[in-house]
Amino acid sequence: MTSTFPAPAATRAREPLPVPALVVMACTGFIVIMTETMPAGLLPRLATGLGVSEGGAGQLVSAYAIGTVLAAIPAAMLTRGARRKPLLLAGLLGFLVANTVTTLAPSLPVALGARFVAGAFSGLLWGMLAGYARRIAAPEQAGRALAIAMTGTPVALSAGTPLGAWLGSVAGWRWAFAAMSLLTAVVMVFAQLLVPDLPGQRARTRVPLTRVLGIPGVATILVVVFVWMLAHNLLYTYIAPYLRQAHLALRPDLALVVFGVAALGGIWITGVFIDHALRRLTLVSVSLFIVSGATFVLGRQSMALALLAIVLWGIAFGGAATHLQTAMGEAAGENADVANALLTTSFNLAIFAGGALGAVVLDSAGASVLPAGMIGLALIALVTVGCGRHAAFPAGR
Repeated sequence: MTSTFPAPAATRAREPLPVPALVVMACTGFIVIMTETMPAGLLPRLATGLGVSEGGAGQLVSAYAIGTVLAAIPAAMLTRGARRKPLLLAGLLGFLVANTVTTLAPSLPVALGARFVAGAFSGLLWGMLAGYARRIAAPEQAGRALAIAMTGTPVALSAGTPLGAWLGSVAGWRWAFAAMSLLTAVVMVFAQLLVPDLPGQRARTRVPLTRVLGIPGVATILVVVFVWMLAHNLLYTYIAPYLRQAHLALRPDLALVVFGVAALGGIWITGVFIDHALRRLTLVSVSLFIVSGATFVLGRQSMALALLAIVLWGIAFGGAATHLQTAMGEAAGENADVANALLTTSFNLAIFAGGALGAVVLDSAGASVLPAGMIGLALIALVTVGCGRHAAFPAGR
């Protein structure tokens, strides 16, 4: 009888990285992020096409986020025993259906329902993708494998979202979502051909959600996720009004392209060092957030310093998801999928909180204060990482 479990570490350490499978996972992440952010670039056309205000069309982003927050943890708990490849294909199929329904939606309520479903499948995929990517590689290369699998996120943010907005302007917003459906179908074919299957979590190792939260290091990592990503989203969400109030002749879309390219550099650096320097890499990345915020503050109205700040910010953010998911995977062990679902929930709550808190700051003090908030939150994250030297971000790893 052939075992369904991965080969022993000593044997698998000699295996090369399964790059084709990891690229498929990166494409999956690209689809998830593109589907989430594309309405932001299509807002006026969505509003006109669905016969609603721009504020009403903006709820398409909120519906997706709510679906992710509500579904991530239950989905991980219910599917942690399922085989990984069928689960990956099921998640992609969910996106194919949801984006197709959005393409054909005759009204806003139908589109909102489809977006909620897409968000729910996002929670499913983000909960299992990191652990899956780490497990198909040898243990000594798990961090590098995860870094490759996570490249879809900055590519989607830097190139995918502007490309979707361009396609919407040329052919209409429905064709932009139709293109996402077509891309998802193609990725499903390659996933079937290239991604190896793995078993789900063994029944005897599954523990209740409350015990996953109690695993040493898990709660600390969740705090870092929320505070660090809140620092990011506080400025990222409102980069356009910040650039305007700072009197910088830099278009927001170009600023985000620079950010995305720098984030790819951050992922490359992460892939080189993550498997033997996780703690130091995380400390440096959070510190770069502080340096970036300070550069924004000190270099107000300076184009050169603003671009430098954006580059440092992008480098720091590029590997952040890999740092945090690697730390969570090592802390939670065989319960990594459920722990990563908690991470996904914390991440999306930080996105929501960044939008809400940023709006309050914007209305009360102005966008120029946002980098200072970024600095303060990043300092809290830095201290929390520093205090997690025993279980969350262990020294001497």
